Amino acid sequence: MYRRQFIVGLPLALSACSATEVWAPDDVVSRAIYRDPSAAYLTLYTMKNVGSDSGAHSALLINASQRVIFDPAGSFEQNRMPERNDVLFGASPLLEEFYVSYHARVTYYVIGQTAQVAPDVAERALKLALANGPVPQAHCARSTSRLLRQLPGFADFRQTWDPNRISEDFAQLPNVTSRRFHESDEDDKSIAAARINAALTAQ
Repeated sequence: MYRRQFIVGLPLALSACSATEVWAPDDVVSRAIYRDPSAAYLTLYTMKNVGSDSGAHSALLINASQRVIFDPAGSFEQNRMPERNDVLFGASPLLEEFYVSYHARVTYYVIGQTAQVAPDVAERALKLALANGPVPQAHCARSTSRLLRQLPGFADFRQTWDPNRISEDFAQLPNVTSRRFHESDEDDKSIAAARINAALTAQ
């Protein structure tokens, strides 16, 4: 599996705010790159608890010179998308669908909000994601909001630890489209991961 596969050396003692570094080799990343020739855009994914509607995770799909998913402190494990410090490469529509399916289950649903942006804005988002470095657990919303706040047109976004606040701010952008994804899988992401990898291996 690509997630957490390529790990560089770390100090023996890590603080609570540390995160594991992951760096897929150049040739692996080059083979995985996926490009979408349509207009540049960003899709914010927010994972929400079905019962409380509280936000559990934030991630950002970036369609720039290549299509990637910035998945800070994420846990999506599969065998097609190599990773460099929370950036997943090769985000084809099929793998994006699997990413969403991995997170949607009986206890959580996913909201995807898409905003068209200028090509230079998408490219800046890509560069910021690549330069961000590994994100510690529970810092997904903080890292996602910090990245977005650095983009032209996003300066009013709140710096936050709450995925729902990012979703609320994203909804204020012009011409945002939104989709909700519900699934009835068991509340065990390892089952979804195994199913996804079996499907990918069979292709």
